[in-house]
Amino acid sequence: MTSATHLTADELGKGWENIGPSPKNPGVLEMIVRRPAAGEREVLGEARLDLTLGLVGDNWQARGNRATADGAAHPEMQLNVMNARVVALLARTRERWALAGDQLLIDLDLSEENLPPGTRLSLGDAIIEITAVPHTGCAKFGERFGLAAMKFVNTPLARQLRLRGLNAKVIQPGAIRVGDKILKG
Repeated sequence: MTSATHLTADELGKGWENIGPSPKNPGVLEMIVRRPAAGEREVLGEARLDLTLGLVGDNWQARGNRATADGAAHPEMQLNVMNARVVALLARTRERWALAGDQLLIDLDLSEENLPPGTRLSLGDAIIEITAVPHTGCAKFGERFGLAAMKFVNTPLARQLRLRGLNAKVIQPGAIRVGDKILKG
């Protein structure tokens, strides 16, 4: 599932120019990905968001986080959200989208300008809140999509646009479904 030809820096730049901007509001939930264990992915048509667990069945809580003093899951990193147009460019096929490692892949402008920390998004019956913790490309991301892709999503402009995605937490639990409209506010 991880073997694929990675895009070059030139191909990424040309691809980005061709996909156009995502909507500022409303957006659409394009894919839900649950990570039941390290390296595993389940693409879901619907799921439940929970105040304590995040995406129910995901390993976020059990995995913990090196950034917390006690190694517990970071409460400001409960959900990873990535722009569907960006992952479509990097992954090249929809079957590889889940490799990004993000639970929610959405068609919505994720830029800091459009979604500053504290912004709330409603999707399905749930509400999530954008947190200030940055979401950056890691070594696993680079292995899956290539070094050029990791550099591409970590440039200063790409970080401002949050091409690698953002972190969020659940504010109101509820059911979500692929195709749900995502509304700011």
